[in-house]
Amino acid sequence: MKIAVSIGDLNGIGIEIALRAHHEIKKICRPVYIIDQTMLKQATDLLSLPLPEDFICHAPDAETFTITPGELCAKSGAYAYASFHTAVEMAKTDKVDAVTTLPIHKKAWELAGIPYKGHTEALDAIFEKEAIMMIGTPKLFTALFTHHIPLKDVPAKIALEPLSNFLITLYHEIKEEKIGVLGLNPHAGDHGLLGNEEEIIEAAIQIANDTLLEKVFIGPLVPDTAFTPRMREHIRYYVCMYHDQGLIPVKTLYFDEGVNVSLNLPVIRTSPDHGTAFDIAYKRKNPSTLSYINAVHEAVRLIQKRKQFKI
Repeated sequence: MKIAVSIGDLNGIGIEIALRAHHEIKKICRPVYIIDQTMLKQATDLLSLPLPEDFICHAPDAETFTITPGELCAKSGAYAYASFHTAVEMAKTDKVDAVTTLPIHKKAWELAGIPYKGHTEALDAIFEKEAIMMIGTPKLFTALFTHHIPLKDVPAKIALEPLSNFLITLYHEIKEEKIGVLGLNPHAGDHGLLGNEEEIIEAAIQIANDTLLEKVFIGPLVPDTAFTPRMREHIRYYVCMYHDQGLIPVKTLYFDEGVNVSLNLPVIRTSPDHGTAFDIAYKRKNPSTLSYINAVHEAVRLIQKRKQFKI
């Protein structure tokens, strides 16, 4: 299997992670790194790291620039977007089987005039579909019904048809037998005393289960007990109503391991669930490669699952 690796913000730690993890990654797949030789040589010289002989690259259509470790830069933002866009185009035309994206800096994208907040929003625009954002590890995954919106806007987004469609789509993407669905309010509304959004969530669960002809979705679950060890013995996949509801448990329990997965798209996209780490970029701090390696493993697993179910 061939995976395009977009190189992320070259002022951050992404290129170091790619270089340090290459020996492990090539055991999993055939990686193609979306970077040109000029930028690659700059990075290896700054890091004093050898360039593996089998480090296969594909140059994006982007201007080269001088790497400034740990600094916000419009040119690095533009290069990161070009690397990402090239990787997606390769996946669209079946030149690669999936895309794994290394971390970008959202402000650098903004400085470069990129009109998207991040990878997920860019994918939404490219494919004219709303990607499902899922975060986690094989031990715990959380799918986000809403993600990068203000918390005050979340309740109005919880509506019967969008939520039931989300649940049904999620099932077809991951094919899990049991998926927990969290309530929005404390105590899952406490029978309406603390909010009534759970009535909509419960109805959406019923519609999804009836459509699928089996009881896949369970809930609404009380958010403060949904992720206890006892619950996680039975449920590994959860639907969360907003960004932090899903990310806090994953990052608390598996901070160095988590991956970001974009579902409901024609192409498979995964990424490590961490940022550019400008504070340690090019300082030879040996950043953890575990999240990136897990992201590639997840991409391979999803490729295999799509082939199995012909998704």
